[in-house]
Amino acid sequence: MQMIEHAMISGEMPEFAPVVVNGTTLDEQRIVQEIQYYPAESLEISRAQAAQALVVRELLLQRADALQLTVRPESGETGEEALIRQLIKREVDLPQATDQVCRHYFEANRDKFCTQPLLAVSHILLAVAPDDEEGRAERKAQAEVLIETLQQHPEMFADIAQQHSACPSKELAGQLGQIDKGQTVAEFERQIFSLPEGLAGRPLESRYGFHVTRIDKRIDGEPLPYEAVEDRIRAYLIERNYRRAVNQYICLLVSDAEVEGIELQAADSLLVQ
Repeated sequence: MQMIEHAMISGEMPEFAPVVVNGTTLDEQRIVQEIQYYPAESLEISRAQAAQALVVRELLLQRADALQLTVRPESGETGEEALIRQLIKREVDLPQATDQVCRHYFEANRDKFCTQPLLAVSHILLAVAPDDEEGRAERKAQAEVLIETLQQHPEMFADIAQQHSACPSKELAGQLGQIDKGQTVAEFERQIFSLPEGLAGRPLESRYGFHVTRIDKRIDGEPLPYEAVEDRIRAYLIERNYRRAVNQYICLLVSDAEVEGIELQAADSLLVQ
């Protein structure tokens, strides 16, 4: 990204082939301005993504012009955005999320609709820096020894936490208390929520080091009734249907268009924002 920012600030933009959409050349300065919304590994990739977005917008506006659409912008909406909104409303058949469709999605994805599981967790943190490879190997080996000790003498957990843990929870016998999703770092969370009650048989690794972990209590999430998630399902399906339908429409416009100076990407990346 630094290379892109330097090129844009210093004015050292390389020469690109002009982008032409059905005989209309896109303003290169507008493409340059659009690049800021498409960060990528190189200026070429950012520019291609920005140009593609503008090609799609141009095709939609050309179609709106061919249909002689006129519409008054809503609050906070530009004239172009209003025309595109009206065009999609007129030309795209958006499948509705009926009660039957929503219920079918619910039945097919029941595992997605549960209350959050809760865990009562205790741990012993053997801290080490993320980039200390030698230190991490030593801490992992130390954690494995502690786990073997605790498997033989589970009553020693509090004492071992007091002696070895780098976490303030050592003053509470290693207890982290009740945890639900979103309260710990992602790599630790992914591991603890898959564990049964009891002492974990292996060290859990995180950016902070290695954790000797014990699940003191596990309360699995309860299935939610359809009525509790109906609105969420309907909103998701409406958004999914919208994106699919609009993307198909854009692909039709692209297939009928003459576009020069850019190779458009896969169909599923054409959706206008």
